[in-house]
Amino acid sequence: MIRVLVVDDQTLVRQGIRSLLDLTDDIEVVGEADDGMTALAAIAEHTPDVVLLDLRMPRHDGIWALTALHDGTADAPPVLVLTTFDNDTLVLDAMRAGACGYLLKDVTLEQLTHAIRVLADGGTLISPSITDRLLRAVHRRRPPADIGLAPIQQLTERELEVLRLVAEGYSNREIARALFLAEGTVKNHVSTVLLKLGARDRTNAVLRALHENVLG
Repeated sequence: MIRVLVVDDQTLVRQGIRSLLDLTDDIEVVGEADDGMTALAAIAEHTPDVVLLDLRMPRHDGIWALTALHDGTADAPPVLVLTTFDNDTLVLDAMRAGACGYLLKDVTLEQLTHAIRVLADGGTLISPSITDRLLRAVHRRRPPADIGLAPIQQLTERELEVLRLVAEGYSNREIARALFLAEGTVKNHVSTVLLKLGARDRTNAVLRALHENVLG
């Protein structure tokens, strides 16, 4: 069972998401929060597998929560941003703050549950409707310090294959199946890619690879 925490300042939205996810057999909403501060407390209390997070909230917003979450613990759960806002600045800020996925609220239940399962399995996912905008935004802005400014090291062909699949949102298990490798081997490749790109996690690795045109 995948344990989910829903963070949104609108009670009706939280209740609606809970009702929809209750229709699934493998996903359970274990808690709710209405802003970033209460989200941190709820994460500590419920230890969810995935957090669904809105960005625009009063008091402490989603970007604040992401930053505080990743500054405060190395075991932070993956965060799926679920919002009505699709401007490229918010997308980049959220991904750079540590979000593993970004969806708009007009998605279907099937798309939402798929994204939750991808993140729970260690993958990343960005809504196809904003992927092109994200790529353009990454290319026209300088890389921030949290991605790492050291020169990147040359990736092997196999590492590039792994990185391309990471960029497409594949989990380690899915990459192993796609490339006919052991999952432990994939984990080693991902670790090496992070080291060579000077990235702290998979999301930052993809951002830096896009900015440096590593993926071709």
